[in-house]
Amino acid sequence: MPSSGSANPVDPPLKVPPVQQWEHYGVWHRVNDLIYSLPNYFEAELVIRGINVTEVFSMGSAFATVIETQVVNILNKLRGIWDPENAYSKYAFIRQSQTFPDVLLRNLETPDDILFGIELKSWYVLSKEGEPSFRYKVDPDACATADLIVVVPWILSDVLSGTPGLLTPYKELAKYAAEYRNYYWQKSRMENNENPEINRPPEQNRKPYPSGKQECSDEAASDRGGNFGRIARAGILDDYTSNIKAQDYLGIKITHWITFFKAISETSTDSKIDKRLQTLKNQILSEPDSPDEETSRHREVFLEVIGRLEELWEKIP
Repeated sequence: MPSSGSANPVDPPLKVPPVQQWEHYGVWHRVNDLIYSLPNYFEAELVIRGINVTEVFSMGSAFATVIETQVVNILNKLRGIWDPENAYSKYAFIRQSQTFPDVLLRNLETPDDILFGIELKSWYVLSKEGEPSFRYKVDPDACATADLIVVVPWILSDVLSGTPGLLTPYKELAKYAAEYRNYYWQKSRMENNENPEINRPPEQNRKPYPSGKQECSDEAASDRGGNFGRIARAGILDDYTSNIKAQDYLGIKITHWITFFKAISETSTDSKIDKRLQTLKNQILSEPDSPDEETSRHREVFLEVIGRLEELWEKIP
């Protein structure tokens, strides 16, 4: 199969959004804005109790289905915002499983009349990777110009228990994300004198909104580590993930929560765990005090937990 990408893969792709003259640009633009407000409308009946740190991440795939269903319901309930003049009364957001993209804005009377799609990816922000680990492999030509990829970060209300809540999503043009993924893969492989070839799906499948039976994903010709498609490693999400991890959650920066859980969940010696906890404690103590009383209280409790864990490891023979 032919290789994906331009003749000169060191040239990064250009971002090409829909033109403002497109007849559906208004509804597309309003939905784009609404995506950032999804956390305000998200309501999950799911309550999680009695699991440990390593088990929370394993629930990601199940929670992805909850997110997809909720996003469809939220967007349809907010029709008055994205369709204020009721010009799209025959259209609705619908979810499709095991097919790209996850969500379509489609004419209910004419199924082939699709305005655009949204590919949804969930991210448990306290995962030890510290970044989204999903694979995004769809071929760029299988993305319509208006299609989006949306990363939805989630966290539990009481950190390791409670109800799931959403943080600010990441949004990008689906076609651009796919092109950038291939650009990064080919460039990095060429720099390391490795095989940069990307095998594309059959030409007849390289079109927007393929059927569920049509394979529309790119595959790296050589990928022993199984890393092709991890767009977070391509750098396209760097600024976004940094901003998310810099946020406070229950008075503690998310990046410190990640460091904490990584220190106590990975197999390691007691001395290494103690060293990591001490480093984390020093990082927290070096940050300026918060003027918010509740935030300061959470921070003190967090430091107290670290201190008691250090005492515990000292007592273990």
